[in-house]
Amino acid sequence: MEQRDFDVIVIGGGHNGLVAAGYLAQSGLKVHLIESSPTLGGATASQQIFPGVDAKLSRYSYLVSLLPDQIVSDLKLDFQVIKRKVASYTPTNIGGTSSDQNSDQNSDQNSDTGLLIIPNDDRANRESFQGIGAEDDFENWKKFYQKILQAAPAIADTFLQPLPTLDELKAKIPEDVFQMLFEIPLGESLEKFFTNDLLRGVVLTDGLIGTFTDAFDPSLAANKCFLYHLLGNGTGEWNVPKGGMGALVDALTHRLQELGVTFQLGARVNKISTGKVFVEGSILTTRFIVVATSPKQMAQLQGRQAPDHLPGSQLKMNMVLKKLPELKSEIPAEIAFAGTFHFDEGFNQLQRAYQQAAAGFLPDQIPAEIYCHTLTDSSILAPDLASQGYHTLTLFALHTPYQLFLHEGERVKELAKDRLISQLNSYLREPIWEAMARDSNGEYCLEIKSPLDLERELNLPEGNIFHGDLEFPIRKSGELLKWGSESDDPTIFLGGAGARRGGGVSGIAGHNAAMAILEILNLEK
Repeated sequence: MEQRDFDVIVIGGGHNGLVAAGYLAQSGLKVHLIESSPTLGGATASQQIFPGVDAKLSRYSYLVSLLPDQIVSDLKLDFQVIKRKVASYTPTNIGGTSSDQNSDQNSDQNSDTGLLIIPNDDRANRESFQGIGAEDDFENWKKFYQKILQAAPAIADTFLQPLPTLDELKAKIPEDVFQMLFEIPLGESLEKFFTNDLLRGVVLTDGLIGTFTDAFDPSLAANKCFLYHLLGNGTGEWNVPKGGMGALVDALTHRLQELGVTFQLGARVNKISTGKVFVEGSILTTRFIVVATSPKQMAQLQGRQAPDHLPGSQLKMNMVLKKLPELKSEIPAEIAFAGTFHFDEGFNQLQRAYQQAAAGFLPDQIPAEIYCHTLTDSSILAPDLASQGYHTLTLFALHTPYQLFLHEGERVKELAKDRLISQLNSYLREPIWEAMARDSNGEYCLEIKSPLDLERELNLPEGNIFHGDLEFPIRKSGELLKWGSESDDPTIFLGGAGARRGGGVSGIAGHNAAMAILEILNLEK
């Protein structure tokens, strides 16, 4: 019998690789994990970004929506998420930035207003809809999300199971909901349900985070993104990880150490083939390989041509504030920033920004959204900073695709930063600089990451946070996929976000790669 170094080698120490290693080691296998950087976590690591400012920010990733509770339970992880008290707040026409379609509708409204959505508070939400002139859309909004909730649990329940076929999934949900999610472009559904441009835009953003597409694209790219963002644990809630995203990495790492997983950090894999991993001049032998990186990297390691995919499209800004800024609207900042703070994300604004970016220009008005982690969980701040009223802000800009930064990337980043700060300031009583903390070097606590930075620093192909194009969570006709992680080599599995049902910070791809391997071993018994 051939003597192997390991039962499974996992390549990539992001959250998916850690999840895969955990399930495999917990099943009694000898698992070795290789990571090219000197630390684990990848895009989900938390870091102290600014010198002398003891705040651990989730530098690259967002909140936790898709991570199934089952993974936390199965792996016995010491990890918690906290529900946000506010879902979102969207100021209307303050600063002269209202969306075009409803400018007349909003003109007789109080300019110091916005759309505030609070979970499970119909009365407050109805009043907020009335305040922006969208009273007629309130019941439509409720009906729209009730339809989503008719489908969400049924679809989410399949994520940790073998891939269903389209017909199998269709049988689980009402026909009109299936058509809305899987057959009709998201833009058409939003036009059908809502008349208010601002509301249409707020809903559309869940179809655009990380995806560069038109709302009416017949390829349904926005639908796919929307579906994943709305299905986490069957509820779609965007929860805050206690201790930051790094807390998930720490919990997974601790569990893997308990299970005897071995680690090889700061090591780069050069090639893989059946049963062999070539890493920095040595050859490791193994029964199975999980590639918890992108499909592009997997293809390169196998000497194959990489698949085509959409570019990354999000620009991220991380900030530390010494105080929360006051808004021109009457709403307190502690409420406005407790959920997702949308600005300049009306439907028409989003469409115009896409068209400008697709033509090769940085949008003159960049749609963006912000959340404040520390309003829900202050533990990412040192106690002295928290007691002084410090906070973190994370900004995600939409329709800022990779191609815009290929030439003169730093200049375009600076231009994007200036535009976004100017747009944000139009909603504030004083410029954001007045609230921003400075580091030990006297510099403002602000950093900006473009899709080009994500490629350079994390090896995400063209800065795509999903590692490639999202696909519906189904097995297509004629496909041999069962778990969504299989490759042409029956011993090599894709366990990163680019696997079918990968997307976002979920750990689902890592789980499913592990399940595919364990199923093979169980069949051999």
